[in-house]
Amino acid sequence: MKVFLSADIEGTAGIVHWDEATRTHSDYAEFHALMTGEVVAACEGARAAGADEIVIKDAHSSARNLILDRLPDYARIIRGWSGHPDLMMYGLDPDFAAAIYTGYHAKAGSDANPLAHTLTGRINRLLLNGEMASELTLNALCAAGYGVPSAFLSGDAGICADAEAMLPGIVTVATLEGAGYGASSHSPERARAMIREGVERALSKDMAGQIPTIADRFEMIIEFNNPSDAYKASWYPGAKAHGPCAVAFETTDFFEIQRALRFICL
Repeated sequence: MKVFLSADIEGTAGIVHWDEATRTHSDYAEFHALMTGEVVAACEGARAAGADEIVIKDAHSSARNLILDRLPDYARIIRGWSGHPDLMMYGLDPDFAAAIYTGYHAKAGSDANPLAHTLTGRINRLLLNGEMASELTLNALCAAGYGVPSAFLSGDAGICADAEAMLPGIVTVATLEGAGYGASSHSPERARAMIREGVERALSKDMAGQIPTIADRFEMIIEFNNPSDAYKASWYPGAKAHGPCAVAFETTDFFEIQRALRFICL
């Protein structure tokens, strides 16, 4: 069994401030080690469920976060950003049995995590067919395009609730719960144990129902914090102004949503 793991940091147990997620800040040393610990725990759970290969996409910021010599010998790691529109899911293909997600966080516009965002802090909200979208929304639909189910997610309680609503049957582990600028979190040791057990359980059951339906048509509205960003984005082919701080984009192909996000937002 081949498993794809997309790893972020803002939903790692204990994290509560941007300094802890920023490579150039002294606080980062502790938290990229904790991020790595949760990834290793997920790998161990996948191995226990029968995975013989795990491909890990380092998917936070620089995509150079994980401590490589802590990864198991059955894992491959994708670092850096290729420029491909699959973004946090780059490296995925139809050969994978499942996609799993660690360190994920609440969407932009949510109060479930003090670090809530979608792709970039420049976005106030991202709407997909009228619903607020998270990075998980985008990445689970990307996986669905390859016919790959989304089996497991760890992160804050808000993104866990969103995952369960979008993907009935997905196994989730809520590592923390945000409150304003603070959060209540499991200890890292407890979070790792829960992730290890959760991934093993997720990959040991039927995952057929965990591929979301891809709509026939998509309308994406990106609400920026700054009207200048919206003006710039409005020049992307097919995008149009949607008020002073937003752009709208419509397509019948979800990959075109991914492509637009790659060039409009990042």
